[in-house]
Amino acid sequence: MSAVIIDGKAVAAKVKSDVAAKVASLNEKGIRPCLAVVLVGDNPASVSYVTGKRKALAEAGMVDRSVILPAETSEEEVLRLIDELNKDPEVHGILVQLPLPKHIDEKKVTNAILPEKDVDGFHPVNVGKLVTGEDGFLPCTPNGITVLLKEAGIETSGKKCVVIGRSNIVGKPMALLMLRKEFNATVTVCHTGTKNIAEFTKDADIVIAASGHPSTLTADMIKDGAVVIDVGVNRIPDSSKKSGFRLVGDVDFEGIKEKASFITPVPGGVGPMTIAMLIYNTLQAAENTLK
Repeated sequence: MSAVIIDGKAVAAKVKSDVAAKVASLNEKGIRPCLAVVLVGDNPASVSYVTGKRKALAEAGMVDRSVILPAETSEEEVLRLIDELNKDPEVHGILVQLPLPKHIDEKKVTNAILPEKDVDGFHPVNVGKLVTGEDGFLPCTPNGITVLLKEAGIETSGKKCVVIGRSNIVGKPMALLMLRKEFNATVTVCHTGTKNIAEFTKDADIVIAASGHPSTLTADMIKDGAVVIDVGVNRIPDSSKKSGFRLVGDVDFEGIKEKASFITPVPGGVGPMTIAMLIYNTLQAAENTLK
């Protein structure tokens, strides 16, 4: 048996196409969905992510109000910029690219963004809405994973789901989403304090790996026919590549694909969905101004 490889690029393209059509419709009503991406410094990974986000904005026909600031920009200046963007009615979404330079308090900056413009879904108000099941912006990566599961026709109701990782960006919100009645899974969260993770994953119907470490999940840790979603993006040195590295996920793809029923690749799996859902959230923020 060889797993069905879930094509995140294809699903993301479908989401972006739907968003672009709705953006065109909003333009006719005089609303131009606009996202401001704030980047402080020149961290290569962050620059790459921001470039991808700006490209997606252009493809969707959205207004790009990105602001690139030098690494030495003070916390006060960043907060002042966010205040200006909060007050600007033409800006619908604000995203501050993390990580920020060490002298800036990430929590303070995240909390300064108005919840109705927090298209990353990281503000405590939106996190609270996620917990209570109210409408709010959902974090892009976990929400993108639920779209992949739906598009692949994977049944989640009553299934045992193990999430590996408890970050505020992926692990915790992923577990909360899978607990919703819409998905109805029985969820276990494993983390660095979990003894013998395999004890839990071997019994799981769905394993979502977001540990941030290569080969966290290997073939001997899953049961036959399990669904495996790989959230990891790790750079491994590879002299045969022009860049000097290659990207791998958190799971042993080659070993697991012979045992799982479905699996996401890295790259080309969960990654493209993150940006697609960001564009979707920005559209939602613009539509909300009509209510």
